[in-house]
Amino acid sequence: MIEQRILRRLDEAGVVYDVIECDPALADTADFCAHYGYPLDRSANTIVVAARRPPGAACACVVLADTRLDVNHRVCELMGVRKASFASAGQTEELTGMMIGGVTPFALPDGLPVYVDGGVLEKPWVIVGGGSRSMKLKMNPQSLVDVAGARVIEGLAIATA
Repeated sequence: MIEQRILRRLDEAGVVYDVIECDPALADTADFCAHYGYPLDRSANTIVVAARRPPGAACACVVLADTRLDVNHRVCELMGVRKASFASAGQTEELTGMMIGGVTPFALPDGLPVYVDGGVLEKPWVIVGGGSRSMKLKMNPQSLVDVAGARVIEGLAIATA
């Protein structure tokens, strides 16, 4: 199972984390935070973005739930494409093997770039997907860089009002 593979990878890297089991029906960020009492500004969503041209161009971006991913400018610039959009649920599952609401940066395929907004690393801890809709991980966000190999991008996300 993907969850065990992720936990093994984190353990081997010496990452300190807490597993938070959740009802798969409540895995979407707003529902999860409201039900389990976590603030949105500590939930870090892993969002897959895809471009039509060139075919197969995609990346994963990690941003806080109280911000908005700057797909049209910053992500397109990073991908070197003119247009990109959020990958559909089907595209996300096809690219990552994970469903939206459970996507984690710790089990992405080789070659899929991972970008993390600088604001995520300012938090003492964040919650990220655990590989399935039934598990989340609470950890120091530096693990996104150290273990997931994410590249920190300032201004990847835009603050929402």
